[in-house]
Amino acid sequence: MQQKSSGKTSLRQIILPAILIAIVCFLVLVTHRQALSAKAMSFDDSQYLTDNILVQNPCWASAKRFLGEILEPSTVEGYYQPLAMISLMIDYALGGRENNLVPFHITSLALHIANTALIIVLLYLLFGQIWVAAGVGLLFGVHPMTVEPIPWVGERKTLLAAFFSLWSLVLYVYPRVTGHKSRVTRFYVGSLVAYLLALMSKPTSVPLPAVMLLLDYWPLRRLNWRVVLEKIPFFVLGGVFAVITYISQTRTACTVLPTEFGVKYVPLIISHNIIFYLYKMVWPVNLSSHYAFPEPMDMSQPMVLAGVIGTPILILLLIFSLRRTRAALTGWLIFFAAILPTMQIIGFTNVIASDKFAYLPSIGLLMVLASFLVWLCSIGKTIVKYVIAIIIVILAGAEGAATHRYLMYWQNSVGLYGYMLNRAPKAADLYHSLAISLQSEEKYDEAIKNYRLALQLKARNISSVYNNLGSALETKGDFDEAANCYRQALQLRPGFARAYYNLGHLLQSQNKLDEAADCYLKAVKLKPEYVKAYYNLGHLMQSQDKPDEAIGYYQKAIAIKPDFADAHYNLGYVLASKGRLDEAISHYRTALSIKPNDAEAYYNLGYALQLQHRLDEAVDCYRRAVTVKPDYARAYNNLGVALYLQKKPDQAVDCFRKAINIKPDYTEASDNLAKILSSPRTIGVDSNNRGSGTK
Repeated sequence: MQQKSSGKTSLRQIILPAILIAIVCFLVLVTHRQALSAKAMSFDDSQYLTDNILVQNPCWASAKRFLGEILEPSTVEGYYQPLAMISLMIDYALGGRENNLVPFHITSLALHIANTALIIVLLYLLFGQIWVAAGVGLLFGVHPMTVEPIPWVGERKTLLAAFFSLWSLVLYVYPRVTGHKSRVTRFYVGSLVAYLLALMSKPTSVPLPAVMLLLDYWPLRRLNWRVVLEKIPFFVLGGVFAVITYISQTRTACTVLPTEFGVKYVPLIISHNIIFYLYKMVWPVNLSSHYAFPEPMDMSQPMVLAGVIGTPILILLLIFSLRRTRAALTGWLIFFAAILPTMQIIGFTNVIASDKFAYLPSIGLLMVLASFLVWLCSIGKTIVKYVIAIIIVILAGAEGAATHRYLMYWQNSVGLYGYMLNRAPKAADLYHSLAISLQSEEKYDEAIKNYRLALQLKARNISSVYNNLGSALETKGDFDEAANCYRQALQLRPGFARAYYNLGHLLQSQNKLDEAADCYLKAVKLKPEYVKAYYNLGHLMQSQDKPDEAIGYYQKAIAIKPDFADAHYNLGYVLASKGRLDEAISHYRTALSIKPNDAEAYYNLGYALQLQHRLDEAVDCYRRAVTVKPDYARAYNNLGVALYLQKKPDQAVDCFRKAINIKPDYTEASDNLAKILSSPRTIGVDSNNRGSGTK
């Protein structure tokens, strides 16, 4: 433990740590830089990005929704995590998209680098050896087990929760090791606020007060009843969030109590995980985002057997270590307390363990390592310090190489899931995820094959597999089997909004409009913010010549997603058809501000302006339309009419000829050309385009 300061901090005490921290952070950046180019979408990224309407609509209202939906989050299945969602929303506002993940990865890598720096600061405060703290921080920062949360968009919560948790620990420890007693209250409040922010990022931060108590036991050595009592606000806050987490997880996803799979399995799971995590940290090979439950869950499985044998031995060794030091036992207890919520005693996921679960808890093991290195350095021989430095450099180099290899698999989704399947070939959920990725790359036959394998192996979410299989089959033109798949999905999960939407889309393509409308209405009833369903309802009403109903549905879609360009475009078309030209023009302009290279929107905007005799603006729109789409015959025809009305007959003739060259059988352009050449009084303008199809 660092000695309490009796005077001002020297300049050297500030500069040297700052330089070492900067060097370590740079090395971590270089090691993980490959994450910035990662394009893989992992398991639940669709909930956090591609299908999350609030993330895709960055505004105060979305942030308010994230903060206010405490017991039943509406856009992400699982627990309350508003700060993580707001963080992703900000990245979306900065340009992050499914096809541009760089803004998300930049923020995540920055958080990992910041967490590495905070770990160095914490270890320095606790042990007073900046070289040791920097070396151990480097081993953490470049370790392959820290890869997962950086390229995995949905795991922003892990990095953000660790960031605030580490700040909470630093603020808690700082006044107690530096002697700033006059500021203890201020730092206490800061630590409590940081803990609250950590809980609002990811509730696995709940055990942090227990970690603080263990720090009070060692290395702070100040554990007493007064210290316990000062943690009461922390425990109360953690307890409240534990209850919130259980309720929200149960309502929106699933929780599996030990009694449901057999209490006898709990010791096996805990023993397995204790040895599993230690093994992966010491020998980080064959890392994966999917560590399947051993089947069967008994001692016939090597890792379960290793856990059952190794855990009692480990506990005995830790107890015996108390004769010499508190470090080993306390550090391991810190690790165990911090990782306990994810130990699958209460099940909430389909994996027995995960690299990301060990991200923050690893501070306990890092403290043990730092304590051991400080003891070695205290021997006093210079050669020992050099040997330690060389070993750390070698280990960091080996870790960095492994991290680089692992990050290669995150460059695309198909490669990532293929990598994971090589390590868990019977994992049905991986076949499902691989099929989704293959479908996104338009490899439909391979996708269908993998969907069927997922069904055969009994994937966890069978209804989603049927729904996605139906989507692939529909794309291939097998409409009957696709419809059967959608109906099978709905039979398994009657409240499946996406399956209703997909079935409605299929029925609409078959011109079964009443049945399609019924499916869309069920989808929006189950999912009131289903923007695509509202949009397709609008298009369906538009095709049935029900403009007022179409307008209503398009407006609902836009209210949910204000940057929905196609909805603005189609709404503009329907409004124009009803003579509401000013409103139509406004929506066309909005559509173009979102999607500036939409030739049809320029054409229809030009047509609406031409009807209002705003010829200069109309000409500009038509010119933009043919710039975007040079073979746009109708735009050339209408541009010719507008130019003729501006008394520019030569330019008008040129436009009509271009329209005819593009489309030789274009009767209206031919008639206009003939009339203008014979000095007519009137020529014809082509009507506006019909609204775009369903998207």
